[in-house]
Amino acid sequence: MLMDPEVWITLITLSAIEIVLGIDNLVFISIAVSKLPVETRERARKFGIAVACLSRIGLLLTLAWLAGLTNDLFTLFGQGISVRDLVLILGGAFLLVKGSMEIRDGIVGEAESEDIHTKPVTSFGMVIAQIAVIDIVFSLDSVIAAVGMASQTWIMVCAILLAVAVMLLAATPLGRFIERNPTIKMLALAFIVLIGAYLVADGFGLHIPKGYIYGAMGFSALVECLNLWAKRRQLRRVTGD
Repeated sequence: MLMDPEVWITLITLSAIEIVLGIDNLVFISIAVSKLPVETRERARKFGIAVACLSRIGLLLTLAWLAGLTNDLFTLFGQGISVRDLVLILGGAFLLVKGSMEIRDGIVGEAESEDIHTKPVTSFGMVIAQIAVIDIVFSLDSVIAAVGMASQTWIMVCAILLAVAVMLLAATPLGRFIERNPTIKMLALAFIVLIGAYLVADGFGLHIPKGYIYGAMGFSALVECLNLWAKRRQLRRVTGD
């Protein structure tokens, strides 16, 4: 199983999406942590991310279990719709809407519209609970994408654990890299829209081979790498380094 190239491609792809889209969560986590005394903020941030990881895995397992219910509930336009189909259709529609809105905001240059209203608190436990809820809300898109792309639960869990480990160890430099190269996030959002369309189609019985999805994503990622490389070389020529 571990020798299967598709397993590694899925793991790497999901981990990358989890990491890129998870950077924004750190902003809202910082808002919650800021209500604590300075000396406890870093400990609360790390502990909160760990708790949020567990809550995200719980959400993942729940959605994966629902996606395994394949008995038809009703018929729509001659197509049997099961709980799994509903999860795929609703989840895919969510990804399409969320990804499209984020892309629009990125194009028109609007700031993040999400507003987290955190009441002034001094309780360590309350802050941890807020972090867990914030993470579930803002990781819903990447979790749904994981359920749609991976057929084996352990691959999804490993992707989440790897992404959380990277956030704990390299959140600051990674966040600065994505901030300097906003096209990286735009590419991840485009992947989310693509996965959303794939999930909706799959929910309605139109099964598209995942190789086409991986091929499109891999080619797009390669083009983006070439763009970043060319941009860096051009910058070096301009600065004379």
